[in-house]
Amino acid sequence: MKKIFIIFCFLSLFTINESNAQCAMCKATAESNMKDGKSTVGRGLNSGILFLMAIPYMMAATGFGIWYYNKKKRQKLVLAE
Repeated sequence: MKKIFIIFCFLSLFTINESNAQCAMCKATAESNMKDGKSTVGRGLNSGILFLMAIPYMMAATGFGIWYYNKKKRQKLVLAE
């Protein structure tokens, strides 16, 4: 299992590509508001992107926490026997 994880991490380093992550409508809205000198829409878009980005990290952290505490609990049970 550890070897598979290491191979996956190694291969993922070579598959990173640059891409435009904005949809066409978001990009057009942000560009048109930057031309007008308004930056409130841009701040709103950035806040939305950060919010959407944070949720998968929180889910992964929760899953890791559950796994970690269950592993600790199993180790205590094995040591107690």
